Amino acid sequence: MSPSTPAPHIPVMLEECLEWLNLQPKQWYIDATFGAGGHTKAMLEAGVKVLAIDQDPHTQAYMARLKQDLADNKRADFLSVQGNFEDLVQHVNQAGLGAVAGILMDLGVSSMQLDEGERGFAFRKDGPLDMRMQASGDSAADVVNHYEQEDLAAIIFKYGEERYSRRIARAIVEERAREEITTTQALAAIIQRAYPKGSYRRDHPARRTFQALRIYVNDELGVLERALKGAESVLAEQGRLVVMSYHSLEDRIVKHFMRSSEFLTGLTKKPLLASEAEAERNPRARSAKLRVAERSVR
Repeated sequence: MSPSTPAPHIPVMLEECLEWLNLQPKQWYIDATFGAGGHTKAMLEAGVKVLAIDQDPHTQAYMARLKQDLADNKRADFLSVQGNFEDLVQHVNQAGLGAVAGILMDLGVSSMQLDEGERGFAFRKDGPLDMRMQASGDSAADVVNHYEQEDLAAIIFKYGEERYSRRIARAIVEERAREEITTTQALAAIIQRAYPKGSYRRDHPARRTFQALRIYVNDELGVLERALKGAESVLAEQGRLVVMSYHSLEDRIVKHFMRSSEFLTGLTKKPLLASEAEAERNPRARSAKLRVAERSVR
């Protein structure tokens, strides 16, 4: 698949992101979470220069294909790096860019990653219980099979905001005493059985627990806090920071950071939401919240 053809990950709120980035021709911008490159491609087509960052090794193929598809006069306008956006300052310095005109952060796990069962992110697809963006550190299987019951419950409650966290943790510990839990669907089945009968859920009972494990395994909230601080330091005066989050924990961090920063001025009093039409076309957009801030002084 080429980036010039439809990608498995549809960019969320694309027009809003481009508008709020206030794109200025020939200026450098950062797509801090490249994914399949939908936002980056649109930014390049608008005539700006882009440094794209993504820690997921699987995105490298999309970065390479986008470079191949660009006209010769555009190649110098697109730089890419495999790395974590918490190291944003380091990536900017290594690229020799100086202050940049805007930064886009599209948070969370992409539909592209959820569609790959072997990555272990999805409770609806069977695969190894992994959930790591990079193949290092504890996997979700390590957490589920070796953490104490109290610690499991705390993780599920804190990062998944799951009201039945204690029931789920107890069920996991009871099951792993019989047999190690190694697959996504095995864990999803345990969670479903642990849920109180008759409890109404609009989505699968496993969704919040899977979210919690993914956030914990990848330290997503800590990474976000460090990335926001880095973004603040590399933005040029009047540079824009555009952040899309997909659950309340992320949005709370972004909102607090933008409101408490000495150097950023919030441009959106409330988060912007996707239109009903976009939410119909792209279910991932339903939970998206977009916040924007501008660098006031340097």
